[in-house]
Amino acid sequence: MHVIRILASSLLLILATAAQAQDKGSVNPKPLPPLARPDDPSVAAKELFGRREKPAALPAHSIGGYARGCLAGGAEIPVDGETWQVMRLSRNRNWGHPDMVAFLRQLSAKVPQVNGWPGLLVGDMAQPRGGPMITGHASHQIGLDADIWLTPMPSRRLSRAEREEMSATNVVRPDGIDVDPEAWTPQHTALLRAAASQRSVARIFVNAAIKKALCREAGEDRAWLRKIRPMFGHNYHFHVRLACPGGSEACEDQSPPPAGDGCGAELARWFTPEFLHPKPGKPRPPLTLAQLPSECRRVLAAP
Repeated sequence: MHVIRILASSLLLILATAAQAQDKGSVNPKPLPPLARPDDPSVAAKELFGRREKPAALPAHSIGGYARGCLAGGAEIPVDGETWQVMRLSRNRNWGHPDMVAFLRQLSAKVPQVNGWPGLLVGDMAQPRGGPMITGHASHQIGLDADIWLTPMPSRRLSRAEREEMSATNVVRPDGIDVDPEAWTPQHTALLRAAASQRSVARIFVNAAIKKALCREAGEDRAWLRKIRPMFGHNYHFHVRLACPGGSEACEDQSPPPAGDGCGAELARWFTPEFLHPKPGKPRPPLTLAQLPSECRRVLAAP
């Protein structure tokens, strides 16, 4: 029970940011005002990285951990591809390590054959230089995380207004116990199976109700379920996390997921009252630049 309370409390930030994932953007975003004292060591790192509109002109490198790091040499995925479209353009979060950009291109190209969708709607990836974000995610800091909407890409190009204002599909029932049969489809299962089967994927975060549905529908081939991890929110999109690229000495991988398909007692606890209705906890103070890897100073200062 103590472990459940700790997990629920530590993940409340994700609950708070899950709604922001569907917040509307702006067709005419206003730039952030300059900081009065950017060199003040008490300034939150998110205020510094959130004001960098271009990537650091450095070799591509993921630095630090997924929730405490930055990105050198970030690559931008084009807002339009043959089999993908980027959403919420006003956030300028369609950046990542080149491996992530390549992964999204390759996965989206397979989607028409995997489940019949025309392609993928890509949500938040990382900021141009990674790092903490002013709003939203606690992770997505090193260019190896990306959100993919649980809504098929339409066969036409969305307008700028649609990309800023439309919502993704909520596939979870209001009570959180299972998926919504009116929204959940076999195409969702096929897409998540295909994504989790990629060798470079370390984890995929989904709502616990989605994990339950996948456990029920997986069939005999269940190895890929190990990478599907339940998480608060994530009822409108799934969150892909890649492992650190080879040769990235400064990148910090997570420990591998526990053995097995994760469909037993590990999943059942997500449907207890403590997890379905967690009590509010105390917000953590924002990270400062001093709390990030020292190499992030160079990333922030690079042209």
